[in-house]
Parts: sequence; structure tokens; C-alpha cells
Amino acid sequence: MNKIVSKEHFSANVVKLEVEAPLIARSRKAGHFVIVKVGEKGERIPLTIAGADTEKGTITLVIQAVGGSSRKICELNEGDYITDVVGPLGQATHIEKVGTVVCAGGGVGVAPLLPIVEAFHKAGNRVIVVLAARTKDLVILEEQMRQNSDEVIIMTDDGSYGMKGLVTNGVESVINRERVDLCVTIGPAIMMKFVSALTKKYEIPTVASLNTIMVDGTGMCGACRITVGGKTKFVCVDGPEFDGHQVNFDEMLKRMGAFKNIEREEMHKLESECEATKEIDEKSRNAAWRQELRKSMKPKERTAIPRVEMNELDAEYRSHSRKEEVNQGLTAEQAVTEAKRCLDCANPGCMEGCPVGIDIPRFIKNIERSEFLEAAKTLKETSALPAVCGRVCPQEKQCESKCIHLKMNEKPVAIGYLERFAADYERESGQISVPVIAEKNGIKIAVIGSGPAGLAFAGDMAKYGYDVTVFEALHEIGGVLKYGIPEFRLPNKIVDVEIDNLGKMGVNFIKDCIVGKTIGVEDLKAEGFKGIFVASGAGLPNFMNIPGENSINIMSSNEYLTRVNLMDAASEDSDTPVAFGKNVAVIGGGNTAMDSVRTAKRLGAERAIIIYRRSEEEMPARIEEVKHAKEEGVEFLTLHNPIEYIADEQGCVKQVILQKMELGEPDASGRRSPVAIPGATETIDIDLAIVSVGVSPNPIVPSSIKGLELGRKGTIAVNDNMESSIPMIYAGGDIVRGGATVILAMGDGRKAAAAMHEQLKTNAGN
Repeated sequence: MNKIVSKEHFSANVVKLEVEAPLIARSRKAGHFVIVKVGEKGERIPLTIAGADTEKGTITLVIQAVGGSSRKICELNEGDYITDVVGPLGQATHIEKVGTVVCAGGGVGVAPLLPIVEAFHKAGNRVIVVLAARTKDLVILEEQMRQNSDEVIIMTDDGSYGMKGLVTNGVESVINRERVDLCVTIGPAIMMKFVSALTKKYEIPTVASLNTIMVDGTGMCGACRITVGGKTKFVCVDGPEFDGHQVNFDEMLKRMGAFKNIEREEMHKLESECEATKEIDEKSRNAAWRQELRKSMKPKERTAIPRVEMNELDAEYRSHSRKEEVNQGLTAEQAVTEAKRCLDCANPGCMEGCPVGIDIPRFIKNIERSEFLEAAKTLKETSALPAVCGRVCPQEKQCESKCIHLKMNEKPVAIGYLERFAADYERESGQISVPVIAEKNGIKIAVIGSGPAGLAFAGDMAKYGYDVTVFEALHEIGGVLKYGIPEFRLPNKIVDVEIDNLGKMGVNFIKDCIVGKTIGVEDLKAEGFKGIFVASGAGLPNFMNIPGENSINIMSSNEYLTRVNLMDAASEDSDTPVAFGKNVAVIGGGNTAMDSVRTAKRLGAERAIIIYRRSEEEMPARIEEVKHAKEEGVEFLTLHNPIEYIADEQGCVKQVILQKMELGEPDASGRRSPVAIPGATETIDIDLAIVSVGVSPNPIVPSSIKGLELGRKGTIAVNDNMESSIPMIYAGGDIVRGGATVILAMGDGRKAAAAMHEQLKTNAGN
């Protein structure tokens, strides 16, 4: 497909489009045309190339909305794609120095006339341009014509601009005052007929550029045949320019009018539809199918439906199963019922709460009408990882927190459950869709890190047409999705499908490559990468720096989860060791802490304890994760904080001393600050401690880039567009935030992709 990079209205029905077509731009000459088609079943129509920019790789088309197909093209906007553009076709205009050339253009024929005017003028000819239009408002490209000719004469039917009269009046006025050696005419067939008749009277050689009915455009079908000098010619191969004195214009006009009644009927349909629906399409809230759904149930009936409950594995069973997913998903019946709860709000608050901008109402309404695959396609328009987000995204703090049901004291629509259902349905159906990809532009983009920020960025840049390569330091693609989140919450097979889909979109993946060590940023630039997105994460764990913390069997959550998840250390045939504690203490209250303590439980811990210095209400972990942990037998020791570890003779941890806490005033985050209760301590027996008190940005990449501005905690400093202090190096996710959710990281990736794309377009135009 060919992207429209700019659009300009010359009048209500005439537009100029600048379209990406680098090969055509490079090969095109004055007089050439292209065949254009919009939509898979669209009509192939010929359009003369009005101009080309070889540096930008674009061609210029000027189109008048005179029929159904031309109107469809005119209705396209900047950023849209023309389905097919084929060319350059036809014979180029023969350019030589002949003396004085009169170029007569009418209507949109003025646009293809411009490059011919330029070419004849550059060849040393005196060029006089006669432009004709019904009224002043329909005169186009006047200034450009004046810049590339010796004189411009304007003729309008109503006399509102220039001289009143027809194009022939203007041409004849030139003939009557000076010698004319050649006439070139482009415009409506009837105009070219009378210009040719006029010049024939004065014996002035005349070239007419014909634009007859075409289907194939390459000489295969014969639909564009005309009679020239008594012989049949094909406009697409032999033309489009012919000796105007030899063309049988009467025959041509009859052939062009063959479909006039059909065209008129089609235009009537289009106009009626446009008047009735304005910008309504299948994706709009006002699409007929959406309106039907809203009418099918009253709002009170929808709000009366109780929120669906997720199907889960039995708590006792799952607490011993490391790789079986706890949440089992919704049935189709459950999904449709839950989707009916959505009121399809005119101003959906849920979308405001989504960092990646999913069209939430549209995908939910597709589920309601059982168009599950269409729901999945809707998700993929903006999300590179819908099956992942449906499982690990904190919907209760984002999209669902903005649901209108909450204002009615009802539970919000289960958006996360429905997102997971749609993504899972598509995967299980085997009919996995790939988003629309723009034509490849050949520009190389590097992504450092394959976590959620990197994958989201890569997906969007691939959609834009860039050649994207993701560099991952580990031996598996997925970053924190693989090493940080256990399979009972996010199975690897789910992540792998999402990654495979990115591969189908053209994204390249290179594993075992540490940017900053294996290869440097300067090396990437030398290899031709024009943009770099750093998403190296926050892989440096924080510790509390308390006595005994370096004892054996005290490790970070990063280490523990990486060993178990990425290296499968818990399997009997694994070469990677991991400690199997019976009395396990996990320090922290976030999702990573929950993942760690629930993993320990599955690895045989008889006592698995969450130790957290605040109350349960202040815990940052998802409510669902806390619920699942409690169901699986995890103990919660809140308002306690480790102050020392005690080791045995071998140096292995055997006890932890806890300081009892109470809550004081809220801190900067809004949570109440924990305050130590003097003299109140407690000692408990443990044989394994897992520290989960946050992470810091991985320093390898930032420290390897000279001149890169860093934040206070070693994060990469970026502007509102996610661009760093070094041009064309962008960053997002944990390397910028220091620690964030999957969906926030993905939001960073999408924002950075959009900004980098705009910057690259700007750079290409300079």
C-alpha cells in the first residue's frame, strides 16, 4: 500500500495528494500516469502524475470527485493508504525546443499539464499557459504555472476571474497575436476536441493527452482503445498523448459515456449515504450494528446483569502446580453475557484509563454480537500484546476504574477478562490476524530489550513500515514477561504467540546480544540504524542493606524468579540450582512479591510469608493477586519490617528479626508512612528469604552511551515524546520509570514509536 503523506483541497471536489511511491517517483517522466485502486474491490482508474519528489520518494496526484471511485480517493486523508498504485505507465511527453508552445488546461487537467509546462520551459521554449475553469474558485495551480512559464492566461465561464470565455477563446487570442509552434491540451474530452479543431484550422501541431476508460492499464485488456488516424490505438500503451488532429473524439466521448447512468446511480448512493451517515463506518459508535446492539437492551437491563466471575483452578490443587494457569478464562457464553453489561458510552471513560488507547467499547460490542475474531483484530490495532495484558494488566486501577458502572455503585465491566477471552479465542481458533502493515520504507530501527515497552514499540514501528530489529541480552525473547512473571499467571506459550505475531509483521529478533557490551550504540549507527529505542528495563535489584543480608539463601526476587521461570530451575532435569525453602519469607508487597511467595508455595514451602511494612490496604499488588495468595495458604505479616538476618554456622539464614511498625502521615505517594514502634520486635525462623523491595534501572546501556542525560536514580531522562538528550535515541518502560506495570511500559513504547515516526518523516522532508 501507498501512504498519503499530505492532502490539500484545491476546491470542494478537487484535492491534491502526495503519495509515497519511491520507485514510481524515480522512474516517472512528464506525461506518465499511474493506475490507482482504493479497496480490495475498487475500480482501477488512471491518474496522470502531476509531480514527483525523488528525495522524498513521493508522487503528486490531483483528483476531481466526479464519480464513485474518484470520490473514494478524494475522501482519503493524510496517513491513509491507497490500496494499489501502479506505474509509471504510458509514453512520456516528447520534449524539444520548438519555439512557442501554448499549453491549454481545463479542470483537473491543469495538474498533469504542470510538469509538461516545466519541461518545455526548461528546454528553452516560450511557454504560454491558458487555464480554463467554470469559476474563479475552480482555478488551480496558477502560481506554479506562472513560475514555470512566460505567460498565464485565465479563462472563466462566468467571468469571475481573468477573461470571460472558453479555453478556445484564450488559445485563439494567442494565435492571433503571435506565431505558435505547438499546442498541448489536457482536460475534459470535449475541451480537447474543440481545442484540436481550432488548432487544426490554423495548422498548428497539437498534442492531446487522453484519459479514457481503463481496466488493466498495461495493454492487456483493450478497454482504453480509441481510433487515431483511422487505426485502433491503446491509450495505456500507445498514449496517453496523441496527435489531437487525428483523434476520433466523437467515438471517444461515446465510449466514455457508456457507464454514465451506472455512475450517476452510484454517485447518488454515495451522496445519500454521506448525507445520512456523515463519517459513519463499521468502526464508528454510530455504525448500524452498534446502534442495533444498544437498542436490543435497555440500560437498566444491562446494569442489572451481575459481573461475571473468572473460572479458576482449585486453590489446593493449584498451589502444587507450577505451570498450570490459575485463571481459566471465560466461556463464550460468559463473555457475551459480560459484554452486554457495557453501555457503549458516548464518551467512554474506560479508554481514558488505557495507556495504549484500545478502542474498548468496540472490541466489547464485537464480543456481544459474537464476532470474537473481529474483537481480537480491534485489540491488535493498538496493542501488541492483548493476551498478555488481559492477564497481567492492573485493569482495576486503569480502564475499569473509569467505568461508568462504578458511578452507579455497581462493579465495573470486566474489561480485562474480555480482553483475555478475545485474544485467547483468536489463538485457539488458529485464525490469527496480522495488523495492516505499511509499505516497507527501508529505514532501520533498533530496539534494545524485548520486554513490554520494546515489543510495543517494535510492533507500532513495523506497522509504520520500518525495518525493526530487537536486541535481547538473554537467550529468550520477552524480557520480564518471561523471566519475571510465573507461568501460573502468564504461560510462556501465550507470550510466544504474541512474539511470533510480531515476527509475522516483519520484526527481527537477535538474542544473546548485550547492547553496551556485545555491540555499542555507535556500532548500531554505523550499521545504518536511524533510530534507537532503549527499553533495557530495571534489572538491578534493590536490597535493604541490613545486617546479615548477604547470608546464604537470601536472594532477590529477580534472581529467584529468573532461575525458576527462565531457567526452569525447579525441574528435576535442570542444571540450574535453586533453594527449596520450607519456611520462606518474602519481603515486599507488590506483584513481584506475590509472584515470589506463590512460587515458593508451589516449590514445597510449608510456610510462605509475605512481610510488608505497611498495612494490606497500602499494598501495591493487584487485589486479585493478594486474593489468590491467601487462597493458596500464604500468610501475611503486615506492619513488620526486617532489621537483621541471623545465620547458622554454615552461613545459611535461619532467622529474621522484624521491627513492628505503625502508620503515620501519608508520604509523597499518598500512602501512609510506616513508623517503627520503639522496642517492638519479633524474631521468626526461616530458611529462605526473598527480597522484593524494588529495582533500579539496568546501568549497562545508559553508561555505554556518551553524553546521555540520566535521572537521579540512573534512569534515562526523556522529554514528553520519550526522546532522550541525544537525538533519535528514545527510551521507555522501567529504564525511564524505574519500575512500572506492563501496560504503562507498553504505553511508553507506543508513544515513542509515534514520536520517532514523526521525527523521521520530518527529517526526510528536510
